[in-house]
Amino acid sequence: MATDISERVREIARNRDLAESAVVEEALERGIDDLWTDVVLSLYFDGELDREEAVERVGRTTVERADRERAAVEEDVDWGLNT
Repeated sequence: MATDISERVREIARNRDLAESAVVEEALERGIDDLWTDVVLSLYFDGELDREEAVERVGRTTVERADRERAAVEEDVDWGLNT
């Protein structure tokens, strides 16, 4: 697995004409952003964070998309339980 990651980093760096360290830094930033979004949305859905605070932390578009996705899942579950 580590070899695969190293190879991918080298290939990305080569294709984007970047230093490997820049590729790793960008990957870390993207990963942290994704994890942060997951934490904020979990707190929001668990009622530990109000909607406006979630919007401030991750943006209105992200919260609205998460609300729509959650509603769709709830509708699917409700449909599945009532068929």
